[in-house]
Amino acid sequence: MAKFTDLQSYSDNLAAGYKPLPFRFMPLNSTKYVLTNMAGEFIVTDRESLATFSEGRLSHNSSLYDELKSKHFLIDSDSDVALDLLALKVRTKLSPLANFTGLHIFVVTLRCEHSCPYCQVSRANDNRTDFDMTEDTASRALDLVFQSPSPAIKIEFQGGESLLNLDLIEFIINEAKRRNEVERRDLAFVFATNLAVLDERALEIARQHGVFISTSLDGPQDLHNKNRPRPGGDSYERTITGINRARAIVGRDHVSALMTTTAASLDRSRDIIDEYIRQGFRGIFLRALSPYGFALKTKFYQSYNHERWLNFYFEGLDYIIELNKSGFNFSEQYASMILRKMLTPFQPGYVDLMSPSGIGIGAVVYNYDGDVYASDEARMLAEMNDKTFKLGNVHEDDYEDIFLGDSLLDPIEKSFAPSTPMCSWCAFEPWCGSDPVFHHATQGDCVGKKPYSAFCGRNMAIFKGLVERMNDDPETRRIFEDWANG
Repeated sequence: MAKFTDLQSYSDNLAAGYKPLPFRFMPLNSTKYVLTNMAGEFIVTDRESLATFSEGRLSHNSSLYDELKSKHFLIDSDSDVALDLLALKVRTKLSPLANFTGLHIFVVTLRCEHSCPYCQVSRANDNRTDFDMTEDTASRALDLVFQSPSPAIKIEFQGGESLLNLDLIEFIINEAKRRNEVERRDLAFVFATNLAVLDERALEIARQHGVFISTSLDGPQDLHNKNRPRPGGDSYERTITGINRARAIVGRDHVSALMTTTAASLDRSRDIIDEYIRQGFRGIFLRALSPYGFALKTKFYQSYNHERWLNFYFEGLDYIIELNKSGFNFSEQYASMILRKMLTPFQPGYVDLMSPSGIGIGAVVYNYDGDVYASDEARMLAEMNDKTFKLGNVHEDDYEDIFLGDSLLDPIEKSFAPSTPMCSWCAFEPWCGSDPVFHHATQGDCVGKKPYSAFCGRNMAIFKGLVERMNDDPETRRIFEDWANG
């Protein structure tokens, strides 16, 4: 792989009538290379054509020349606007950074009546109210929420099981809406819940305030109940009943589900996808385990490596592509977010795909005790007695101390991929993100050694897989374009 950033080194190309703009390339397979520019636009070509282009020998009459010119990989005598257009696209990609923090996660309790062995959170028994957030802590957290410059504010309630502290949730919603009469933000709320304790009061609060509901669904009944045990062994039944009750009250588009891949899931990608279809969902996020909390204590995180997860992922992705070709519209949501970066000028806003890192910028977490963390994963890391990414406490620190302190700014600076070792010359950098919390947890360094990074290994394989599928099959390309713009 290589990078080209010095335009002067291509002065000899002027004689050929064009000059390449900065681009990177990487082998896609044994015969093809993928080229990307700073804005993330890409072209797939062979080695000979790549050499011909970079050496200034590409014919102006070739179709590759027209494609390279249209995607701002070169400047010629007919047009000098390409550099300005390229800069505009890069500015568009980075423009969401100006809004700063839009997602604010309130950990309203650590109590939970499930005992999921892969859980990333150190949970408390459902009678331990000393692990509940107080109204005073919530009010101080809301002071910080509305100091964010973001025009759109989303408050997500997490746990434990968030609905076990429903009184506080109702207080936060009412107080946030009261303040918003002055602030005039685009305000939204999310219940992150396993739905097992969903009752009529929670549904009425959700209906009244247009709350979105996010739950967990790991697959068919046997798999879900194995992954997510609770007293009575009826987690699946309660989840499906809760999904249907919630849809009837807040609407189908206000209810979403998320799965987690365990070792028991690896051979059942089609079963899991079929379950999502059976329950009326129009997409799925095929999500790997994370190295935090109870998932480490129970050794669930070590139960498979990222290569085995990639086999699971691509088996599921190809099945979903088959479904779409047969006329059934269904998406894989992680691929959809990556494709949005590949195929449009816009960012998906997903923390793991942001560069610089989305910690603190894309989302921030207010723990039940008032501690503020750069991400949900940072909070989980703190539960393992590592508070590297603790930003402060709502009772002790003000907005500037928390969001302009070294605990946040240092990892953000180091996570800017265009200036990070190995990321800076990777052809996939415009599509990727940075995860300093993951690399700190797995390698003891927030930048990380990329050849040993499961984060990089997963993403690079997915990037290649998506490009290959688009390049080999125009119908898949059309399907992916629909996902990117959906």
